[in-house]
Order: sequence, then structure tokens, then C-alpha cells
Amino acid sequence: MQPVERAEYEGVDYAWVMQTTFVVTILVGSPAAALLSTLVTLETWGARAAFAVRVGAPIWFVTAVAVALYARRAEAGDGGSGGDADASAERDADADASAERDADADAGDAEPESTEPTDEQTDEEEKID
Repeated sequence: MQPVERAEYEGVDYAWVMQTTFVVTILVGSPAAALLSTLVTLETWGARAAFAVRVGAPIWFVTAVAVALYARRAEAGDGGSGGDADASAERDADADASAERDADADAGDAEPESTEPTDEQTDEEEKID
């Protein structure tokens, strides 16, 4: 089985920032937009859609900036690793385990070495005697 390739990035994990922004905006921003919509009269679907865009965009932007700042400050979204030392130790352990598996697989493919002398060795011994 081929090992899964991994990428190690330093800094902010922007995929985590985007996913967290999406979830927080849905959980917090949607109720906030619904509450704000009670303060204005929205008679047509067009007015409702325009209101959702006018209110939703700033909510999304503020949420994204807050999540990005949090991720930068707290080094969030790194998968729970304890830092560079832990990550490098884990990579080394994975590489060692992979190398051992490869060596075992290669050894299983090779023919076992014979302990009996070959014809060439026997011929050389006879010439020496």
C-alpha cells in the first residue's frame, strides 16, 4: 500500500479559516440577519434578497477577519500538533516505519541465500588442493 502524502505548512491554515468562517457565519450570522430583518419592512422577494446581501456580506467579512486573526494568534487549524518538534518527530517515525515495511517487502521478494557452496566455489577449492 502506498503511503499517504502529507503537506506541512507553516503559518495559518487557510482551509481551516474558510471552513470555520462558513460554520460560524451560518450558526451566528444567520440568526443575526433574521433578527435585523424584523426592524425593516421587506415587502418583496427582491427587497428581502437585497437586504440579505447588504447584511450578510458584512457579517461574513467580520467573521472571516475574526477567525483569521484568531488562527494567526492561536496557531489554530494545525490538526492539534504540539508544534514543530512533535511534527518532525512524527514525520521521522512515519518515515522509519515506512522504510522498515519497504525493507520487509523487499526481503520477502528475494530468494533465500543458500549455505551450500556453489559449483564455482567447489572448483576453486579443488584447484587450491
